[in-house]
Amino acid sequence: MRYYSTRNKNGAFSFAEAALTGLAPDGGLFVPEEIPRYSPAVVTSLGTMDYRDIAFETIKPYVRGEIPDPTLEDIVQSAYPFTAPLVGVGDRLVLELFHGPTAAFKDFGARFMARAFAWLRRGEDKPLHILVATSGDTGGAVADGFYEVPGISVTVLYPKGRITPLQERQIAGLGKNITALAVEGSFDDCQRLVKAALADEGLKKKMTLSSANSINISRLIPQAVYYAAAAGRAFAGKTDPDGEATPRRDVGSKALSPFPVPSSRITLCVPSGNFGNLTAGLYAMKMGAPIRQFIAATNINKTVPDYLTSGDYEARISQATISNAMDVGAPSNFERMAAHFSWEQMRDIILGVSVSDAETRETITQVYNTAGYFLDPHSAVGWKGVDKLRAENKIDGDPQTGGPVGILSTAHPAKFSETVEPLVGPAPVPAALASAMKRTANSQTIPADVPALLEALVTA
Repeated sequence: MRYYSTRNKNGAFSFAEAALTGLAPDGGLFVPEEIPRYSPAVVTSLGTMDYRDIAFETIKPYVRGEIPDPTLEDIVQSAYPFTAPLVGVGDRLVLELFHGPTAAFKDFGARFMARAFAWLRRGEDKPLHILVATSGDTGGAVADGFYEVPGISVTVLYPKGRITPLQERQIAGLGKNITALAVEGSFDDCQRLVKAALADEGLKKKMTLSSANSINISRLIPQAVYYAAAAGRAFAGKTDPDGEATPRRDVGSKALSPFPVPSSRITLCVPSGNFGNLTAGLYAMKMGAPIRQFIAATNINKTVPDYLTSGDYEARISQATISNAMDVGAPSNFERMAAHFSWEQMRDIILGVSVSDAETRETITQVYNTAGYFLDPHSAVGWKGVDKLRAENKIDGDPQTGGPVGILSTAHPAKFSETVEPLVGPAPVPAALASAMKRTANSQTIPADVPALLEALVTA
């Protein structure tokens, strides 16, 4: 498999080059020359396959010729001691992506990336320095995934005062090869600084740089796995038992699962910010996973939903909300989406919707009271997005037409106790989060300008 920049299809790069570089030389994002297809045998088996087997089959064509199959099997087995349960909640399905060590969906990409990087750089003497911008959960997942990985150091940039105390402890509470920078600005500022540093020729002469944001193709590809696994389960009419971290009010109870009807593709609602998660879902769909359509549910930072309506893409300054990981006004991965799909094609497979903070709070309360299930603010945006589109009769798959609808629950509600607890009381805390809460955050504050970042990197 070869990769090219979203801004120049003439240059070809290997997976290792694309992954370890992070950003294309021209500032574009790396995309595969083609989206491979699952074999018919894999498609028909998605509903019964082990998650790690689906991960192997999904990732294999993207790294063929560079990571041997036995090594890839080892990486997958090591990266995923957890899975992504598809459980019934009220009248829909919820894909729980918070059963990893940092209780957020970013664990799926970050843990594969860390292990792949370690193998791809075997025998290298020069250390690798990874830069990552985060609006909340990415930083914690990357910090955890790369913690104490030999030969690799990580600097995480996050918007000061715009992430939760727990998220800050996950990012800035590890130390050793993990450095945290609190930027006086927004996530968009953090993202801009990372891109500028990766493109700075002087800095590149001093250190070997890469990125671990969803702009890095090696973090995006493994996220396609849980879409394929969920779609396969729903298509086979199956749901999963609750996991250890499933946040039900009555532990051990199981809400009535909706349908799902065998041989019916699922509609998946994706709480969206930087749009890497949704892009991974689009890859899974093109590979052959039985997905009917997507819903891109945003908070008031609704750049992409507005684009889907008008056809005009207009990046904006992000606005702070209680679903802070989605506070993105200029989503980087839109560039990838536009490289693969025209506006007309996007409109055929993606519905856009935005949700206010007031609606998010109302939804957390409503779902808890009616279904006994705790939602974090991001998952609540997805839940409310489905409600709003159903009210407008815009969803193809719903209870009336027989198709399953699923919400991606991207983070555990205990990570957002400041919002959730005043509404519905304390959510049960997974062991991994309880451990992180005991850490002390240690970060350096910098202004949102490139010279300040470059100085911090050089003097670190």
